[in-house]
Amino acid sequence: MKKIFLIALLLCLGKVSFSQNVISLFNKANNFFYYMEEGKFDTAHMYFDPAEQAKVSPENLKQLWANIKSKLGNVKSLESIQSKIQGQFFAVTVEGKFDNDNQNFILGFNKAEKLVGLYMPPKLATYALPSYADTTKYQENSIYLNTKGHQLAAVVTTPKNVSNFPIVVLVHGSGPSDMDEAIGTNKPFKDIAVGLAAKGIGTVRYVKRTLLYANEFNGAFTVKEEVTDDALAAIASAKAVKGADPKQIYLFGHSLGGMLAPQIATMAPDLNGVILAAAPARKLTDIIIDQNKYFFSLAKDSTELGKRQLDTILTDVGRSRLTQLGNIRPDSVIIGLPASYWVNLNSYDQVATAKKLSKKILIVQGGNDFQVSSEDYNLWNTALNKKKNITFKLYPELNHLLTPQTEKGSQAQYQTPSNVSEKLIDDLALWIKGQPITK
Repeated sequence: MKKIFLIALLLCLGKVSFSQNVISLFNKANNFFYYMEEGKFDTAHMYFDPAEQAKVSPENLKQLWANIKSKLGNVKSLESIQSKIQGQFFAVTVEGKFDNDNQNFILGFNKAEKLVGLYMPPKLATYALPSYADTTKYQENSIYLNTKGHQLAAVVTTPKNVSNFPIVVLVHGSGPSDMDEAIGTNKPFKDIAVGLAAKGIGTVRYVKRTLLYANEFNGAFTVKEEVTDDALAAIASAKAVKGADPKQIYLFGHSLGGMLAPQIATMAPDLNGVILAAAPARKLTDIIIDQNKYFFSLAKDSTELGKRQLDTILTDVGRSRLTQLGNIRPDSVIIGLPASYWVNLNSYDQVATAKKLSKKILIVQGGNDFQVSSEDYNLWNTALNKKKNITFKLYPELNHLLTPQTEKGSQAQYQTPSNVSEKLIDDLALWIKGQPITK
């Protein structure tokens, strides 16, 4: 049952690994494969936990590597690309490129940073541009966002042969994320960027700081460091994009990005409007509790032991309702995030903040979203539906990644390629251009 909580937290926070030295794990994974490729199997064997060393020998590793290379060919490159919390372990994904084919590897490390498992996941289908992307109508240029001590890679997507076009800054959900907000084979931010560009609207999307500067998130931090500072830098960069109308800058916030969008809007008076997509109206704690209950229901564990274990997990999650530090250290970890983060986020009322905004706001939600439910959409609607500057739309078929689905399902959906809804792209473009969208 503990696994249910950890999966739910992972889904809510994105690809999160704040409490572990990601660089150290990446180095160990890379070095392990370096010694495998160099034929130094005794040295590679030492990377395993002592208990695992008794189960696998250097000779086993030699045979394994020979089998892999006989199928895939010689190594072109092996590089760690991602780290995730998986239960009590840390899973590092190593991208392998060989002469005959590509193959990823997942290395499981314990808290002592010793190997406890090696897995070759089946190859996933690759990402494909959505049907509504017209590559003849847009161009993409690489830039960098600069804040004090940080430089983040970004891409500006702009429509061709269009002047004074609106431009949208895309702000991610929680945790480390690349500029496409890639999850599995899905790239929702890329879909949105190319979809809007084909309709004459530019975008700025960027790599999140928590991905490139992971070591900075091992101690105390808040949403300022995680989200706000870089979102403001992206807004500033949008003003300088050639051909963009500086009076038509919008912010698209997804998940946590949508939750924080009203706050960012108060700091960026030049924004013409904000879009809240799958945005929590409640506290993050409530979202995590809902996710755990949902996954518990999927597990169909009706035993008393199971129920007691769920109650224990929910009690643990409840510790994140922190509103002041008191005697708690700011860097004390509470369900994967420091106490400073929870105090900061719990002091923020996104609904009340949005209510005070005079900018136009669009709130969109998917009915098949199991991470942020329609309950949040209803709360937004109830609190703000009398405000003339706010538009609401519920898409019954969309999930958290804003892709059409036949059911709510589980995280397995994210491993199947699917593009952001074309209807949503159409509506975003209409709203940005000041035209009505159908309810």
